[in-house]
Amino acid sequence: MTNVLKIGALVLALALIVGVCLFANSLVGNPISKSMAENTAKKHIEQNYKNTDYELKEVSYNYKDRYYHALISSDSKIDSEFTLMINKLGKVEYDNYEYSVTNGWNTAIRHDKDYRKAVETLIKSNNFPYEAYIGYGELIFVTEEQKDDPMTSDYALITNELTPGAYYDVNKLGASSGKLTVYIDDETVSTERMAEILLGIRKCFDDAGVGFHAIECVLEYPKNEDGFYEFGRVEVIDFLYSDIYEENLIERVEKANEAAIEYYGSFDKTAE
Repeated sequence: MTNVLKIGALVLALALIVGVCLFANSLVGNPISKSMAENTAKKHIEQNYKNTDYELKEVSYNYKDRYYHALISSDSKIDSEFTLMINKLGKVEYDNYEYSVTNGWNTAIRHDKDYRKAVETLIKSNNFPYEAYIGYGELIFVTEEQKDDPMTSDYALITNELTPGAYYDVNKLGASSGKLTVYIDDETVSTERMAEILLGIRKCFDDAGVGFHAIECVLEYPKNEDGFYEFGRVEVIDFLYSDIYEENLIERVEKANEAAIEYYGSFDKTAE
């Protein structure tokens, strides 16, 4: 009986060890398959990127898609970073060089970071006349293949038109493809006040030389003592910079606010 218990305990222990190993393998991969992925990535570079200084920087396992991701880049070239997706058998399933480098995606991301920084600096400065509890800017960009998607903004920057490694004026890019998102607390919540705020934001950005093409702006009352927002909200979505001028601005804001209410209401109807 004692031997049976010992054998049972040993089997249980081995089962636990195997279970832990399998669980760990599903999360972080294993040394053997990772080594295979590293070797595959190095051979892939030799075969497909001769006479370049592209190097394998790291290999990591993504438990969500169950692939090894090999990060490759050149220390001498900006916007050169791309990845390989390699399965556990050491086979390259996808090389995103064309998408990330050739098609300008990395170049767009680099300029987006610069644009976000310029907008954030301005909104947090004393020159910005409002207290924004949310405030940021982004360049809206897509690839050539994505531009005809119904969800793509008509002012989106096409990454394929960018030259990898080139430097562009982010303020001009912002004027053509930049979007601001600004949430403001104010004691007055009305379309008239929203119109005033939009004019103020435009002047502030014009004075700073930071361009934007459209803005999503939300105007709400400050939070009450319980930490909740009082009822009342005015919002414009994708309101164009070119539409921010005094003549009939309140009417345009009213229409934009109605469109925003209808837009979010459509989600409520879908949920029902």
